[in-house]
Amino acid sequence: MKIALFIFALFISCYSFGQVRDSTKTLIVDSARKALPDSVVHPAIDTVVKVEVDTSLRIVNLNPFFTVHVDSMLTYQLQINKNPSNYFWFLRNSPVGLRINKDNGLLTFKADKSYFLSGRLKYDYNYKVTIGVQNLSNPKEKIDTGFTIVFYSTDIISSNLKPTVSGTIWLDEGDTVSFRILCETGSFPIDNIITLTNMPIGEFKDVKKCGDEFKWTPSYDFVKESDTGKIKTVNLTFIGSTKFKMQDTVQIKLIVKNALNYPLAKEQYDMLHHDIDTYLLQLKYTFLQIDKNIKGTKRARTTFDLTAAATALSGTVLSTSSSDQSKRTGAILPSVGVALQPIKEATAPNKNTEQNQAGLLRASIKRLEYVLRDNTLIGEKDPDLQQKMNNLKNELKQIQMQLIDIPTGITNNMNEKELNRYFNSPKVNKKYRLK
Repeated sequence: MKIALFIFALFISCYSFGQVRDSTKTLIVDSARKALPDSVVHPAIDTVVKVEVDTSLRIVNLNPFFTVHVDSMLTYQLQINKNPSNYFWFLRNSPVGLRINKDNGLLTFKADKSYFLSGRLKYDYNYKVTIGVQNLSNPKEKIDTGFTIVFYSTDIISSNLKPTVSGTIWLDEGDTVSFRILCETGSFPIDNIITLTNMPIGEFKDVKKCGDEFKWTPSYDFVKESDTGKIKTVNLTFIGSTKFKMQDTVQIKLIVKNALNYPLAKEQYDMLHHDIDTYLLQLKYTFLQIDKNIKGTKRARTTFDLTAAATALSGTVLSTSSSDQSKRTGAILPSVGVALQPIKEATAPNKNTEQNQAGLLRASIKRLEYVLRDNTLIGEKDPDLQQKMNNLKNELKQIQMQLIDIPTGITNNMNEKELNRYFNSPKVNKKYRLK
């Protein structure tokens, strides 16, 4: 009886001074009520039966970080500080294969290797997962938190470099070679790539990471005349490294052939074409001068021949006259015509040499014009430019050798159009055509 009264007095003292703990949900005084006899009734015992203390929802055993080996099983039971039957669980941003039982909070995952081989999961990557718990009856009572899960493997899969080309590449000087260096990612990705060459190749676009493009254009003087076969071989070496200094190396061989410097050759061709056009004008002017000289000589000889013929005819007519004076004059006149013949040869001799020179000039001009038209460039980049330029050089050299004894020149009195009009006139064509 004394013990029961002592317990009851102690309980009433604690309750009256407000020293009950906040975390206590219910205070039961059944033990004190049983200890008292049925005749003893205290109002305070009937008044204080339960004390409810409100507490916030929380997960009591959440691990913020999980490390899972490949081909292993993860099973983890999550718990809350309240009755789990009134709550449901959910995940957000979860990796492939990670699941949670919505009723009891059982977290499961089987790290199958096929997930990593297919690229759906990565090694050594922090997957941040959001986990939540919510009351079925009160939507406002919920909690959102998270954890991190990382997968690792003791089997190391090497990462490899994969260029978009392989083997040997042939190219000419002035052409551009370009390709990309791709990566086949294994356990650890390739972080950086360095490019090495077996010789200095000038400026080129470097490869520093996966997916970068290598680009290079060899200059027209890259291959020297002394190089064997007029080719030069460039060995490209690409070395990729991971953060753990694991490396992979690939090599590409570039064989550069000596090629024509087309821009420079085009300038040379234009200069040669201009020189030939100027030389043609000089030849046409020389032909003009020779042809006029021949024409003047022919006119003078014709005048002498007509004069001699007229004198002889006059003598014949006068010799038949009845007058003795006229007969004497008619006898003298034929001798005058005979005397004009040596005067004609001395004054206006035949221009056989000039005639031959004019014929040679005209033939050379026609030939050079034909060769010039036949070796005209076609398109923006004629592949036969060098051959056509050599043809023009050889033809020009041959004609200059043939006409080396004929002085050439040009006058300012006639322009190119006037010279062409005279050279291609019907009279000239008729005079110098082949018979």
